[in-house]
Amino acid sequence: MLKKNTASSLTTRDIDRIVEMAWEDRTTFDAIETQFGLKEPQVIALMRSEMKLSSFKMWRERVTGRNTKHNQKRDAESVKRFKSKMQKGL
Repeated sequence: MLKKNTASSLTTRDIDRIVEMAWEDRTTFDAIETQFGLKEPQVIALMRSEMKLSSFKMWRERVTGRNTKHNQKRDAESVKRFKSKMQKGL
């Protein structure tokens, strides 16, 4: 579950952006933590609370074990991509 002080400090816009980033295949949980201060379990809790159950299950199945969602598991050479201006210096 999200900590109260973390959840209360997020705006609707922040929550929308976190959900969007979590759905993106190449955006890591580390990037979300850097930008919003939420660790992977907190992102999972946020996704559970913001999505319908079927959408949450689809998302969990999609990201579970996916190497691109974790910096430590990624091959840095294979990740050459456009970086959004919304990613605040990542």
